Amino acid sequence: MNDVASRNGHDRTSTPSIDSVSLAIIEQLQEDGRRPYAAIGKAVGLSEAAVRQRVQKLLDQGVMQIVAVTDPLTVGFRRQAMVGINVEGDLDPVADALTTMEEVEYVVMTAGSFDLLIEIVCEDDDHLLEMINKRIRTLPGVRTTESFVYLKLRKQTYTWGTR
Repeated sequence: MNDVASRNGHDRTSTPSIDSVSLAIIEQLQEDGRRPYAAIGKAVGLSEAAVRQRVQKLLDQGVMQIVAVTDPLTVGFRRQAMVGINVEGDLDPVADALTTMEEVEYVVMTAGSFDLLIEIVCEDDDHLLEMINKRIRTLPGVRTTESFVYLKLRKQTYTWGTR
């Protein structure tokens, strides 16, 4: 299961059907996650109660989350990195172990140069080194890692809509 699905107890292999009204609600929330249900209802042609029900259903199905997104560097985390990982054998146990680590924000199985890509947020360089050297590289099945340390966050957005 992916991170969103595992947090919400859902498996993405069964895709919920989403109609155009629910897509419009998602777009409204991507523009402003604090937008009142009444304003969303007015924009999409539903009552406030109907919007509330649809949002809850989308949350329950694991289709979306409503969260505050921060720049880690501005809230005290001095080091952020993307780590490419190559694995021997089954990817699932390694991916599952990574999802349990508090510092790991993102885990994706990939095709290409790496089997897994993860994003980690650390307090400083010592914390980053400890994560890579003592926690990630020591996982059974991890063959190699390559780290891409973030120097500056230039863009992070979740307003791409539902296309």
